[in-house]
Amino acid sequence: MPRVQTRPVADKKAPSRPFKAEGRARPARQRAVPRPLARARRKFLRAFPGGFRDETYLDWERDYKWTAHQRWRESLDEAEFRRLLGAKAFEEIARRASAIESRTNLLFSFEKMALRDAIRAHEGARSFATALYDFLHGDEPLETRFGAWVEALAGLPRRQTRVLTWPLATVFGFIAQPKQHFFFKPMVTREALRRCGVPFDYAARPSWPVYRELLQNVKSIRAAVSDMRPQDMIDMQSFLWVQGSDEYPD
Repeated sequence: MPRVQTRPVADKKAPSRPFKAEGRARPARQRAVPRPLARARRKFLRAFPGGFRDETYLDWERDYKWTAHQRWRESLDEAEFRRLLGAKAFEEIARRASAIESRTNLLFSFEKMALRDAIRAHEGARSFATALYDFLHGDEPLETRFGAWVEALAGLPRRQTRVLTWPLATVFGFIAQPKQHFFFKPMVTREALRRCGVPFDYAARPSWPVYRELLQNVKSIRAAVSDMRPQDMIDMQSFLWVQGSDEYPD
């Protein structure tokens, strides 16, 4: 609910001050939303008039992603993840992570298959599990952790399809930590950013500079729609999905 501002009551005992035209304070002007973002906002509200609390929005876009996050917290929170690593249960970690993601429609079928193939062998599961824990819970700066995670994905065993894609590089961070991480589907998200009037220097191979710029862009869009009260990156990913996906025509 918007905060209601009230004018302060003047102190009748206070002496009046002489009026100075040149020093009179002017009310702050509200920053206008850029026209492309205003159009994006209208498109989202045409699809979901109740915004991020709209029942259809929750049913179509948010709830299944939030359910995946809850399953992650129940099955692979930091303490349980660390316990399984200590027991060298790499295959179990990989199995749980893959099972949680597989119940969503976030990855393409070929990406799901590539991941399953890559973590089937012990060495692939070990590399995946240790790199994913460090990415989510390590002490190094995010730049270092994301870069190491990308290199670990690039080194996973490959049968037919490559494992290193932007969706695979970002889906587990998004599920595990939706306050911080964004799920990046390049074609839809790039189109959404274009429609929002936000420039984006894209590269097909996942890297920290591109991911950092993506997070910054999403942050700026979130600020522009802050009055709609988006809760996390789930809402922001859904907002941009509506802008760039053919599922939601103009």
